[in-house]
Amino acid sequence: MKTTQSPAPVPAGEPGPAAGEAAAPSGPPARQRKEGTVLNVFSHGILVIWAIMVALPLVWAVMTSFKDDRSIFSSPWSLPDTLHFDNWSRAWTQANMSDYFLNTVLVVGGSLLGTLVLGSMAAYVLARFEFPGNRFIYYLFVGGMSFPIMLALVPLFYVVNNMGLLNTIHGLILVYIAYSLPFTVFFLTAFFRTLPTSVAEAAFVDGASHTRTFFQIMLPMAKPGLISVGIFNFLGQWNQYMLPTVLNTDPDKRVLTQGLVQLAVSQGYKGDWSGLFAGLVMAMLPVLAAYIVFQRQVVQGLTAGALK
Repeated sequence: MKTTQSPAPVPAGEPGPAAGEAAAPSGPPARQRKEGTVLNVFSHGILVIWAIMVALPLVWAVMTSFKDDRSIFSSPWSLPDTLHFDNWSRAWTQANMSDYFLNTVLVVGGSLLGTLVLGSMAAYVLARFEFPGNRFIYYLFVGGMSFPIMLALVPLFYVVNNMGLLNTIHGLILVYIAYSLPFTVFFLTAFFRTLPTSVAEAAFVDGASHTRTFFQIMLPMAKPGLISVGIFNFLGQWNQYMLPTVLNTDPDKRVLTQGLVQLAVSQGYKGDWSGLFAGLVMAMLPVLAAYIVFQRQVVQGLTAGALK
């Protein structure tokens, strides 16, 4: 005799599955979970290797800056037996790193401020207003990003010399601004397009001028983008070597990159390696500090400029 098994009763108050509807799966299949685990392990392993490749040279440079010259060559990978702080004082005073540091701060500070102000105004106009030649001007800025700076060094030298700006701080600031504007306009134009137009329209209705709307409303809204492009420009201008070498031959107005090269060759075959590493770490610290402080804003600016 054939018997049939009746389904289990459904408790009162709990709805049963609808007719013809299969029960929902409890989770992803085991194969998908395994593949996801393998992918996470692989991606995290690559990130760990990359972090080691980036951090190890920095740690080694800081560690070497506290050694003497004999320890640098005899035991380059070991920790310093004694912390030689005189390397830093010698690089700061005798190698004139203090003067080079001050010149670099003046040049980069002035050029960064000018680049952000001029670049944001140009990007706002190109992103928000339609006029004849809008796209042509935009593509001129984009084309400036692909123009090799090596091809412009000789005519740039004569132009700066004819303007009486050779071997001057303000002349180098103007050149840095012109060098950084194409990328700044390209980046901020895409960022300003993502900002809501309703806020600016409301300001115009309330009687605000274009200037007031830009500086008091749109520019604060673009703060993440300004910080992101400011960090990128800061890195490029702080580490710039080719332009100051050609346009700044006065020893009293050298920047940090020129000073490090001068420190490396100042004693011929007997270089001051410990002082050189101390000066190198001095040049790296502002860049690392700026990125550590503003790393969250950099990521926010990049994602906000990429998404509508």
